[in-house]
Amino acid sequence: MFIRGYQSSDCNELTELFYNTVHTINAKDYTKEQLDVWATGQVDLQKWDRLFQEHYSFVAVDADIIVGFGDIDKTGYLDHLFVHFAYQGKGIATAICNQLESAVKGNIATHASITARPFFEKRGYKVIKEQQVERQGIFLTNFVMIKER
Repeated sequence: MFIRGYQSSDCNELTELFYNTVHTINAKDYTKEQLDVWATGQVDLQKWDRLFQEHYSFVAVDADIIVGFGDIDKTGYLDHLFVHFAYQGKGIATAICNQLESAVKGNIATHASITARPFFEKRGYKVIKEQQVERQGIFLTNFVMIKER
């Protein structure tokens, strides 16, 4: 497994990884209704590509398969961190997160899912507040977390 910078040609594969990971890994913490509004399967590829190009974005690759990705903006907001459902527990999120954290100076913030919260806590992130995010009239719980540096 190696980590490289994001390329526009990765975008479609990242959206599929995102959808599949949310609907498998996050299913233990969220209802099907919540998963369906979080990862609808309908994405604007141009918008996602632009976001990944504007952020520091990395992908993890194993045998020509993208097995994880993450991005962080210049202010230190860690936006996405997802690992393919079949590659969980292999240190991929840790490796990507290491790259993301080293890409920016200062504190790092994220909005972590219920599922991701323990991962970020192990990395020294602290919960600032629990919040309810509304999507299409459905509410999802996540946590505003900060890593002070």
